[in-house]
Amino acid sequence: MNDSEARAFAVAAMQHWGVSDTPRLIKNRENAVFETRAPNGGKAALRLHRPGYQSDDSIRSELWWAEALVGEGMDVPVPFRTLNGDVLAQVTKAGRMASLVSWSEGEPMGDGDVPLRGTSAEQQALHKALGQELARLHTASDAADLPNDFTRPTLNLDALLGPDPAWGRFWENPALSSSEVSLLQDARLCLKGVVAKHADDNGDFGLIHADALRENVMVDQSRVKLIDFDDGVFGFRMYELGVAMSQNWDQPNKAELGRALLEGYASVRDLPEAADTLLEAFTVLRGLASCGWVIGRYDDDHPATRAYAARAVEMVRGWLGNRP
Repeated sequence: MNDSEARAFAVAAMQHWGVSDTPRLIKNRENAVFETRAPNGGKAALRLHRPGYQSDDSIRSELWWAEALVGEGMDVPVPFRTLNGDVLAQVTKAGRMASLVSWSEGEPMGDGDVPLRGTSAEQQALHKALGQELARLHTASDAADLPNDFTRPTLNLDALLGPDPAWGRFWENPALSSSEVSLLQDARLCLKGVVAKHADDNGDFGLIHADALRENVMVDQSRVKLIDFDDGVFGFRMYELGVAMSQNWDQPNKAELGRALLEGYASVRDLPEAADTLLEAFTVLRGLASCGWVIGRYDDDHPATRAYAARAVEMVRGWLGNRP
């Protein structure tokens, strides 16, 4: 779906909420996301969901989860009902489902491909606040009374590092050399041991955002808020923190940012023993997952395919080189 088609489909989708508007395209990636007008006259975010990524029941569960989080005192986007009282609408011409959620004020923490803004102290303060918000998310999610038909994917050890990982067989990224494939397989074996031990030690596992990257963390003055729960799963809570650190892997102050993230989290919710070591492992795990995610989304010779592969290789080299 190109941008022109997405805009036309967005106009058609808004009719399900009784709103005549020309939504402004924000991004057209996994989902096409727009800024638009809500039925109450305020701002809202319209999503055209990518076919085949999440089932209708899974999207409805995501939106129910958001409402439950707000009920627990969190500030996250919540759905507007269509004229038919549903949280989803089918855009027939697009062959897609659409949802409309409340707008979250603020600016994204940053972008993945550019250095973080602000001084090191400011960056650490933001990561401490993010750690606190992720801990609140996990506590609120555990407190939610899930309905019997609630369904979200599960990102367990097998889904992360098994023969068919949920995000793709990262060792088959076409941009990898044979030696790089071997390196990633070595890391995969080591990570299996780390994650299996964490699971055996009753590692914290439950609903997680699973995509708390900079662009999904809104900064409103000194507050941070999460948006885009589309990738939410049942997963390891340490993986959540690893995702948040995955864009910092080459930052010169990554160690300080990691400590700030853990400090913020621990001020709200308990961390496992050796959380700093686990954080490094789960950060690499996200790098490997992204190396698999890119397969098929871009041509084999596209720069992005190599970029994700190269990042995974460098993350693995650094991690394996620092292991005792």
